[in-house]
Amino acid sequence: MGAITTAVIAIGAVVAGWITIEIACKPCLEKGREAIDRSLNPDFDPDDEVSDIRAPLNPNPNFTPDLDHTNPNHSSSTTSEVIKAV
Repeated sequence: MGAITTAVIAIGAVVAGWITIEIACKPCLEKGREAIDRSLNPDFDPDDEVSDIRAPLNPNPNFTPDLDHTNPNHSSSTTSEVIKAV
């Protein structure tokens, strides 16, 4: 009878540990499972996926290249002047 009790307690501990890990790591596990599902899906096309990235491609929208404002101390200013002349 002692062996059965020990086995039941061990199985209960493993189940409780599994539930704890599932709850603690839920966001990470969900992302991983979604990635696995996508990679195993033969109809998945990454080009059709809408990106959720919210970072801007150009973090400074008021940036102007050297072609608009030349800096005589900058090495590319002479090149900019040549390009402007063309």
